[in-house]
Amino acid sequence: MKRRRFIAKTTTAAATTTALGACVRVQTNNAQQAGALPKVRWRMATSWPKALGIFGGAETFSKRVQEMSNGRFIITPFVAGELVPGLQVLDAVQAGTVECGHTASYYYIGKNAALAFATSVPFGLTAQQQNAWLYHGGGLEAMQKLYADFNVINFPAGNSGAQMGGWFKREIKSVADLNGLKMRIPGLGGQVMSRLGVNVQVLPGGEIYLALDRGAIDAAEWVGPYDDEKLGLNKAAKFYYYPGWWEPGPTWEVLVNRAAWDKLPKEYQEILKSAATDANMDNLAQYNALNGAALERLVKGGTRLTPYTKEIMQAAQKATTDLLSENAAKDATFKQIYQQWNAFRAQVYRWNEINELSFTSFTFPSV
Repeated sequence: MKRRRFIAKTTTAAATTTALGACVRVQTNNAQQAGALPKVRWRMATSWPKALGIFGGAETFSKRVQEMSNGRFIITPFVAGELVPGLQVLDAVQAGTVECGHTASYYYIGKNAALAFATSVPFGLTAQQQNAWLYHGGGLEAMQKLYADFNVINFPAGNSGAQMGGWFKREIKSVADLNGLKMRIPGLGGQVMSRLGVNVQVLPGGEIYLALDRGAIDAAEWVGPYDDEKLGLNKAAKFYYYPGWWEPGPTWEVLVNRAAWDKLPKEYQEILKSAATDANMDNLAQYNALNGAALERLVKGGTRLTPYTKEIMQAAQKATTDLLSENAAKDATFKQIYQQWNAFRAQVYRWNEINELSFTSFTFPSV
C-alpha cells in the first residue's frame, strides 16, 4: 500500500512539474511574441487645423494606438497642408503617399456620392443613430465595401453631434434670400443648398475665416460653437443660424491604405480598431461638454443666434428627398446603401420618437 501511495504521489508531482513547465513555456512564448511585435511608424494626413477639437479626434486616436501597443506602434497626425491639402487626404491614402488619414468622407462625393453616408446626410441620423447604424446596422460593412474600391479601409473616429447652421453676413428670412449667396458648405448639404440658389464653395477649415472676412464668401458653415469660435468666424459674420440640418450627426473617419493595413500584425489591427472607437466616443463627448459654454460666450459677444425659417427648412428637406432619390435612380451602389440606410432610419426614428423625443419634448421646455 505504501509503495502504491508513493508511486501515486511521485506521478502527481511529475505531472504537476510538467504542467508548470508547460505553463512557463507558454508564458515565455507569449512574452517573446509580444517582444517580437515590430516597431511601426506611420504618418497621418488630416483635413483639420491644429487648434480645433476635430483635430483632437486624430490626436486621441494616435495616443491610444501608442498606449495600447506599449509604444511600438506610433502614428503621427499632421495638420491640413503639412503633408497634403486638407481636401486630398483620401487621394494620399489611396496612393500610399501616407499610411493613413483623418478626414470626412463627404469631401469626396465627387468620386462617389455614396461616400456621404459615412459622414452625414441632410435630414439623416443623429450622432447616436449614426453610431447605431455604423456599428450595429450594417453601415460600417457597407462603407468598407465601398472604400475597398479606393484601396482603403475606414473606421469611425470622431463625431461633433448635431452641428450649427452656419455664419451669415446678413439675415436670411426666405429661400429667395439664399439666391446667389456664396457659401462654404461641402457634401450633399452643399448640393441641396445649390438647388436652393446658393453659389456653393468647398474650402478646408483653415481657409474659411479669411474668405468670410474678406467677402470672398457671404456665409460659411464649419462645426459648432467651440470650433467656430476657435476659427474666429464670429468676427467675420454676425448671424449664426441653426440647426445644421445637413449634418445632424457627422462622423469623421480614419482611412487606412489597404496594403499598409494588410502588413500589420493582427494585434495592431485590433489596437487600431479599438483606438478608432475610443476616439469616436471621446470626440462626441468632448463637443457636447464644450459647445454650450462656447455658444454662451458667442451670444454675449454680440452673435445673433437665429433659427432657420420653416419655409427654408421645408424647402431644404424636399430638395434633399429629391436629391437622394435621383442619386439612387442613376447609381446602383448609391441605391443599395441608401435603401439599407433609409430602412434603418425609419426604424430608429420610430423608436427614438418613443424614448428620446418624448423625454426631450417634456424636459427641455422646463429647463
